[in-house]
Amino acid sequence: YMIQRRRALGGCIPKRRIRSRRPLTLPDPSVFVGLSKGSQGREISTTMAHTNLLRDLMRDAAFGPRVVPIIPDEARTFGMDSLFREFGIYAPFGQLYEPVDHELLLSYSEGTDGQLLEEGITEAGSMSSFIAAGTSYANLGVPMVPFFTFYSMFGFQRVGDLIWSAADSRARGFLMGATAGRTTLHGEGLQHQDGHSLVHFGTVPNCISYDPTYGYEIAVIVQDGLKRMFGDQENVFYYITVMNENYPQPALPNEAQAGILKGMYRLRSARRSRKAAPRVQLLGSGAILGESLAAADLLEEDFDIQADVWSVTSFNELSREGRTTARWNTLHPEEEQKTNYVTQCLKEEKGPVIAATDYVANYADQIRAFVPQHYVVLGTDGFGRSGTRAQLREFFEVDRYYIAVAAIKALADDNTVPSSTVSDALSRYGINSNKPNPVHS
Repeated sequence: YMIQRRRALGGCIPKRRIRSRRPLTLPDPSVFVGLSKGSQGREISTTMAHTNLLRDLMRDAAFGPRVVPIIPDEARTFGMDSLFREFGIYAPFGQLYEPVDHELLLSYSEGTDGQLLEEGITEAGSMSSFIAAGTSYANLGVPMVPFFTFYSMFGFQRVGDLIWSAADSRARGFLMGATAGRTTLHGEGLQHQDGHSLVHFGTVPNCISYDPTYGYEIAVIVQDGLKRMFGDQENVFYYITVMNENYPQPALPNEAQAGILKGMYRLRSARRSRKAAPRVQLLGSGAILGESLAAADLLEEDFDIQADVWSVTSFNELSREGRTTARWNTLHPEEEQKTNYVTQCLKEEKGPVIAATDYVANYADQIRAFVPQHYVVLGTDGFGRSGTRAQLREFFEVDRYYIAVAAIKALADDNTVPSSTVSDALSRYGINSNKPNPVHS
């Protein structure tokens, strides 16, 4: 009798059987074109780019109703109040009160047919909604696509167990860590400044994590994520950081898509190429990529040093690919050995490599074994504090001046320039050599 019952249930080993009662139609590729074109000179944040993409996805006739936007708190901070009126906030009994912002065009608007889940200040409740929506493809046969947007500082460290539960449940969807980075949020101090969430998410085996700088990078990542999760049926989910700093959003460079998804691509070559001049490779990520670009200008203008700049969208993915390649080589010693992607990118490049991110140094240090050159990492180790972005980046030693000095010091260590050039740079940029270490400040 027990064997008969087990057979009726599908066998003695539990198995997830997905019955797609309502298949999901992926959005039309045109949805992603807007971010790919850039902001045409306007300064916007990647948080706003994310909100614009989310709106366009929700407007897609076939795909839009399957999107589940989840916000625990601070929707206005994220610029997501523009969704209130158009899509509504779900409330099972409708709106039973007059909101304090009722006179505003973008007022708080609840309804029984609302699409946004405005959960209140509860990351645990919001993450539970994410799991419910993210597993509905299997539990209900109706694929849903959750986008859970939260303060990145209040994500993993508050609901880490539930994130692991989502991973174990094979949930699919996007976790959007807003106002991400240690120095990107004006004046918020220790409470909000996140310098470690990407390290945390990198420990979850089936979480794909990215730290994009530009809207077109977000568009490429989300489009590929939808294909992998709901087209190819991969059991993965995504963590993507977005920032609130405004700057011009460029258009998608030609042939950059593959590098964006793998984790790095050359954003800009040295402006003036001279064989005799020293050269460095600057790796920038997220909020600090702009500082790497500015550092490249300083090096060329002040010291005649050439600098190539790379956008690193994910040190986590680069590290995973490198370790996967090393494992394959170990288990196949007599076959032609493979080369990891980081080494492929940098092996023909000249000069030391300097990586700078808005996260603790361990985040970028993960790829050290795969960088063929002298490798230097700058990160934001230490407690957060209040201040302007410029003050915070100077305090944590990840601004353009510290990046330039780190590059010159690496060249001096490689005997390419004299040590006195480092002293000249420290003096020129007003850097106090006796400044306290931010880790202990």
